[in-house]
Amino acid sequence: MKHDIVLITGASSGLGRSLALTLARPGRTLHLGGRNQDRLHAVAQHCISRGAAVDVAAHDVADRTAMAHWVKSTGTLDMVLACAGITGGTRAPTTPDSPPYEPDAQVYRFFQTNLEGVLNIVLPALEVMRSQPRGADGMRGRICAISSVAGLVSYPGTPSYGAAKAAVDRFMVATGGNTKKAGILLSSVVCGFLNTPMTAKNRFPMPGMTDVDNASRRILRGLKRNERRIVFPLWLAAGSRFMDLLPIKLAEAYYTHQPTGAAGSMPEPDLS
Repeated sequence: MKHDIVLITGASSGLGRSLALTLARPGRTLHLGGRNQDRLHAVAQHCISRGAAVDVAAHDVADRTAMAHWVKSTGTLDMVLACAGITGGTRAPTTPDSPPYEPDAQVYRFFQTNLEGVLNIVLPALEVMRSQPRGADGMRGRICAISSVAGLVSYPGTPSYGAAKAAVDRFMVATGGNTKKAGILLSSVVCGFLNTPMTAKNRFPMPGMTDVDNASRRILRGLKRNERRIVFPLWLAAGSRFMDLLPIKLAEAYYTHQPTGAAGSMPEPDLS
């Protein structure tokens, strides 16, 4: 698998940071994007110390113009890893007669970052890769976006997060059926909880928690195998698939009695 030139979003923290450090080595160029400049530059220095050449871009993935310019300015891309994302759930009811809710600003921001932010990277990356010659393995490039097991279920605790991740998975898998003919792999990562700063403040049990460095290695192994959907843990994804087949009334009767993702159990996300 050729991956000498790699672009990663969300590289300042969590999974994106882990992938950047895992990939950093002599002879490799890493284009790293993230919103937090201090953390992003710290990751870049770690990667440089491991021998990689690094370019950084402190932009918001929701900025379509900036993302298109950044991606196209690379000239050549072997691999793109769209890892930027934010998470959060419903807020606790404010009165005895009101339901759990998501603020409008949170709903819009989740779709802007977790869905539009992926498109803002994937679409210009496809344009770059279509103009590249095929490699010895017949591939022009690989593009990977992070979805979630949350995208497999209609969970009342994380409505907009799950919906955005579901859309990412469907887009990547469905569009990948066409791009594979041009030698471009589109992969969706359907993963469960990762031990990242984003989940550290959750106040509920997180079944199937996966070490972020193990997750990075699993993702890269899946890309090497040209997997269109990279799933882990399998048992959690299988259980989620089963739950989504149940009648809505029955599934919700189960969901509303679970501590995982209950209203008010997740910290309020930074929507700036």
